[in-house]
Amino acid sequence: MLHLHHLVTSRSSRIIWLLEELGVKYELVTHQRGANMRALDDLKAVHPLGKAPTIVDGDLTIVESATILRYIAERHGNGRFMPPAGSDARAKHDEWLDYAEGSLMMPLLMSLLGGLGGGGPSPVQQFAGPEVAKALDYVSAGISGPYLMGEELTLADMQMSYCVAVAEAGGFLAERPALAAYWQRLQATPGFKRTVEIGGPLVMPFRR
Repeated sequence: MLHLHHLVTSRSSRIIWLLEELGVKYELVTHQRGANMRALDDLKAVHPLGKAPTIVDGDLTIVESATILRYIAERHGNGRFMPPAGSDARAKHDEWLDYAEGSLMMPLLMSLLGGLGGGGPSPVQQFAGPEVAKALDYVSAGISGPYLMGEELTLADMQMSYCVAVAEAGGFLAERPALAAYWQRLQATPGFKRTVEIGGPLVMPFRR
């Protein structure tokens, strides 16, 4: 049976969502955060990086959300929630799937964490702020229907959900109604609701 190692309020909620949508049998192993909000050392017994999500499927252990989503969809889902391989839509889908962590999350987290001390914008925020605005505006403009790829929910939406949740927690959706509406649609899906019931909220509140 596939095992999903889930850290509370983390990216691993994405994987719960896909597994629930596909109806794949899995065992959820929930890990808590320590006083420094990092994962405890028990995750290092699963993977040297000690990070979540981590899946263990037989002899195979994998980290990285996008890789895990692709693997599960292809190995256990007959390619569901992905456009056909080799199509233009698949190339665009995979761009979104990788964009979430490859381009969006780093400046977003830099901006949020850089402002935790108060006292006006930090140098980190001054650097990251324009990048966050550009990245979120790109996502907002790229929504091509109810979801990123149009009418059908895809892995790209599941991957983007955590990023948008962080953006909302940081107050970045107030001036982006299209992105806020997209986030509301994601939260309204039955699969997302089950995800929160099983794994808890995606993010913790940010206090600036």
